[in-house]
Amino acid sequence: MSKKVLAIYYTQSGQMGEIIDTFTAPLVEAGASVEKVQVKLVNGYEFPWTGKSFFSVMPSCVLGIPEPIEPLNLKETNYDLVVLGYQPWFLSPSIPTNSLLQSDEFKAIIKDTPVVTISAGRNMWINSYVRVRKMIKDAGANLRGNIALLDKHPNPISFVTIFYWMLTGKKDRYLNIFPKPGVSEQDIATTVVYGATVASHLKNGNWDTLQDELIAQKAVEINYKLMFIEARAKPIFAVWAKIIAGRKNRTPWLSAFKYYLFVALFLGAPVLLTLDAIFLKPFSSKRIKRNKLKYLQVIN
Repeated sequence: MSKKVLAIYYTQSGQMGEIIDTFTAPLVEAGASVEKVQVKLVNGYEFPWTGKSFFSVMPSCVLGIPEPIEPLNLKETNYDLVVLGYQPWFLSPSIPTNSLLQSDEFKAIIKDTPVVTISAGRNMWINSYVRVRKMIKDAGANLRGNIALLDKHPNPISFVTIFYWMLTGKKDRYLNIFPKPGVSEQDIATTVVYGATVASHLKNGNWDTLQDELIAQKAVEINYKLMFIEARAKPIFAVWAKIIAGRKNRTPWLSAFKYYLFVALFLGAPVLLTLDAIFLKPFSSKRIKRNKLKYLQVIN
């Protein structure tokens, strides 16, 4: 199979690099030429983060404000497939991903080209995916497949472990009690199955059934409770981002947002989910099914 594939991604911890290596292995085995490229900002972010530096990127992230990226220095001017690996930050595409998708250089590369997206995040991926999907469409590219990798532990537990990982750089068991943070090793290993599915479609040039096959393989799944929380958090995050972006001294406002986030997760979300379970969900099965289908598919 003489096909050219660009696998482009951003990573701080190295997790996405491992995912891309595993996912693209079947493509290489099938004979495709796979070029792997890391996206780098001109002014990058330190890893591990500090709490202050992490929350400081929230307004730009939510509002979709790009940062300059380093030249991509790609070997080719066109590809038979582009694989985009990205992370959701604050229910939005990460700033490096948003910056890449607003880059004229990258938009020219993906125009009229099949694209497969792979996200790796804590657990809420829908809003970031919807925005990435739209930007890919606006660039004239053809989104053919989407894979969403998550930390599958309960929401409060993954909240603790992800902050431990981000603030220490250690992907081990916090206090030897909590599970390891991030996407599990087993789920990363399983991406080889998804890569083989993509390789078969790349070989025959027929992309029409790819996403349905990935859904059947559980490459992307929707947790109703997380979908419910994310839908309500999205407009609230946007309000916070606009307020903070308009302030000269952002520090107290970012601090207030941080404490709001803690309260919303540990107190507000359980209350909303309980009310929903009693008053809304039992009467909304058709709407829920419709929304799930909308977010599972690659067509807007």
